[in-house]
Amino acid sequence: MTATPDSPLRLRPEIAALPPYRQGRPAPAEGFKLSSNENPFEPLPSVVDAVRNVAEFNRYPDATALSVRERLAARFGVTADEVLVGTGSVALIAQFFLAACAPGDEVLYSWRSFEAYPGLATVAGAVSVQVPNRPDHGHDLDAMAAAITDRTRVVIVCSPNNPTGVVVTKAEFEAFMAKVPADLIVLLDEAYAEFVTDPDAVDGRELIGRYPNLIVLRTFSKAYGLAGLRIGYAIGPVAALDAARATAIPLGVTGPAASAALASLDAEAELLERVAVLAARRDAFRDALVAQGWPVPASHGNFVWLPTGERTAEVAERLFEAGLVTRAFHPDGIRISVAEEAAIEPLLAALAPLAPTA
Repeated sequence: MTATPDSPLRLRPEIAALPPYRQGRPAPAEGFKLSSNENPFEPLPSVVDAVRNVAEFNRYPDATALSVRERLAARFGVTADEVLVGTGSVALIAQFFLAACAPGDEVLYSWRSFEAYPGLATVAGAVSVQVPNRPDHGHDLDAMAAAITDRTRVVIVCSPNNPTGVVVTKAEFEAFMAKVPADLIVLLDEAYAEFVTDPDAVDGRELIGRYPNLIVLRTFSKAYGLAGLRIGYAIGPVAALDAARATAIPLGVTGPAASAALASLDAEAELLERVAVLAARRDAFRDALVAQGWPVPASHGNFVWLPTGERTAEVAERLFEAGLVTRAFHPDGIRISVAEEAAIEPLLAALAPLAPTA
């Protein structure tokens, strides 16, 4: 612990140097916020009613979200002890890092991928090992397997990859798992799984119980539209989940969040109709961008990826001037959430003159 130049307080220097997570800029009054991969549809009335019916705010919530775990256990054919519920899948990732990593241990993942991974690893005292994406913006699983060392404690596979949208196939994932030591935790981050339409994509539901070191992560934030309530879950071996439970801040999952999750599962058919609308909108938007000359990879999230490279800041600013707030990842590209239908026309109008072949 050392004092930092800006403060006499003794802080971990790597934490003092770590930039905090920042949300994107708010959209102009007549613009569109396309930076956070939020579900643009308003919550279903049945889900709103479920949240409103939770009025005992003077009492602590169920510490383990047992009702949600039991419902998910029945759905996935596991026991409730094989389900861990937390404040979003990102919080669960942090818990697994803390459970598995001592200072100097390694967390391995593809890059560019979810922007929270590096910070979570640093907070856990771990070292990030980033394996570059393939030219098609997907995971290079062979290179990732080759990068595993005796210090590696956690490997993350993100499918569909955030922010590029590219999926890992079943065949690729199975070949990868055959190379991974059985005592090394593998997190399959499927935050956007419900938006996948590729039949060859890996599906964590089909892998549960096949590998003793695999943990499948999903969330209610995206497809189910509960981003503001913070609830996600993990399915995997009890020993790993118990270790992650030990690292959690107690009582994080609130009663309203648990009730909303249960109500969303009850209304899943209606919610997945909305997901299908967004997936079709995504595909049409991507096709239009390709027609403009943008080399956009096939996406299976609720977003598309523009590989703008060194032009990232310029393109993002031009979009902002047009009332379109996107997520810029310098110097690689821009992620654009697929949201309201009304945003598509101004997006295409703003991007047409900026296309590489324009």
